[in-house]
Amino acid sequence: MAIEHGASAIGLVSAMPSGPGPIPEDLIAEIAAAIPPAIGSFLLTCNQDVVSIIDQQRRLSVNTIQICDRLEAGSHADLRKELPGVSLVQVIHVTGPESVDEAIATAPFVNGILLDSGNQSLPVKELGGTGRTHDWSLSRQIREKVSVPIFLAGGLKSDNVGEAIRAVGPFGVDVCSGVRSNGALDQSKLSRFFAAFTDNNQARRLA
Repeated sequence: MAIEHGASAIGLVSAMPSGPGPIPEDLIAEIAAAIPPAIGSFLLTCNQDVVSIIDQQRRLSVNTIQICDRLEAGSHADLRKELPGVSLVQVIHVTGPESVDEAIATAPFVNGILLDSGNQSLPVKELGGTGRTHDWSLSRQIREKVSVPIFLAGGLKSDNVGEAIRAVGPFGVDVCSGVRSNGALDQSKLSRFFAAFTDNNQARRLA
């Protein structure tokens, strides 16, 4: 359904401490194998050690790893060495000006950065799917200061994605809760979201 509406990547959410959308790893592997080659298969992982992430990718055969928390054991360089050809997207949860520094420090070691509205400091971490926006002016600063593609996430839906694109100028947008109803993808919400995204991208190209 998402691909038919125009998605260029599919996020496959593995076990998370909170948030919507986690699915079993056997289903992740099944979906990743069925996604057309031109479509990104993004594994969302909360693992913080390189060994676990490598093992997870090798089991599931996705072409992109979206690291939703900070690495604590090992480095992005270790992942690149062990998983050649697999893209790395690091999530930065935009909580304040310190997030700009974190993104600048991380950018040289990854293929992209995804800016989200989670909170890693809570007793139960929020690593995505919060339905909240964050300070887009900070996201704009990050986009202007790094040389890798920026994906924008966090509380996006059909009625604000145009404003988000104009405010940040991201390479792409990531949506989860904004196209769901009762925990499942909602076709009408998908249609409205992609229509709004397309309209605003066309307007930006014509400007």
